[in-house]
Amino acid sequence: MSIIDEMLAPFEPVSLEKMDEVKLLNRMDSKFVFNAGKLPAILAQLYSSYYILEINQVRLQRYETLYFDTPEHRLYMDHHNKHLNRFKVRSRKYADSGLCYFEIKFKNNKGRTIKKRNKQAGPQEEIIGKQAQALISLTKYTPEMLLPVLRIDFSRITLVNHGMSERVTIDTGLSFSNGQKERTYPGVIIAEVKQDRSHSSAISALLHQEHVPGTKISKYCLGIISLNNHIRQNNFKEKLRYINKLNHDICETNHDVLPAFVAGPAGQGMYSATS
Repeated sequence: MSIIDEMLAPFEPVSLEKMDEVKLLNRMDSKFVFNAGKLPAILAQLYSSYYILEINQVRLQRYETLYFDTPEHRLYMDHHNKHLNRFKVRSRKYADSGLCYFEIKFKNNKGRTIKKRNKQAGPQEEIIGKQAQALISLTKYTPEMLLPVLRIDFSRITLVNHGMSERVTIDTGLSFSNGQKERTYPGVIIAEVKQDRSHSSAISALLHQEHVPGTKISKYCLGIISLNNHIRQNNFKEKLRYINKLNHDICETNHDVLPAFVAGPAGQGMYSATS
């Protein structure tokens, strides 16, 4: 059994069908970014409060996501400039379940995130058919205005609280590419707490105790600024320095044990079994 399997084993599992009852498509999100060295101790304190998503006996799921934007990166700039009523448009493959969705995320002027999605046969680099219809009906963009600009691969632990009112995603092994450049963050964890409304959260309380601050940055924006030096990123520079420091610190001080609990890019199989 691998170290990650040992760390996740104490959680009681929940099926994808059961977890889907906690859709949270209209929700409040809180994000936390921290050094991967904290992950084992944090997980150990959550066993009594959360279920873990298990699909085909896999508890660390691989995600492959392709984001769309205009050639001028207008969707990114809306995030950078803190505009509300903004969108993300992506095609996401849930590798371990075999599911693929075209997804549109909308953040309204009240700070709530609303996600609409429909199934795809597989990842696509063009927005056509019912995906094109969804884009036109839900956004101010047309398929001709958007092109694929960023691929993000990562592995995810998904937790659901026992009250079935909160979902937590813990993303590891972040890998970004745009066809020309690649950037990885093996030492960084991004956790997101997703709730229908504000209420007590065991993991949020724990992260505050561990002096992990809330950090408002999306993986999409992190990928764009990591691969595009020319793009405007003034509002993200401090966060990028913080994330780079986290990544550097864990890679420098824990290079021998890092592969034991940090997922690599999807498909690399960093978690090799040991007995």
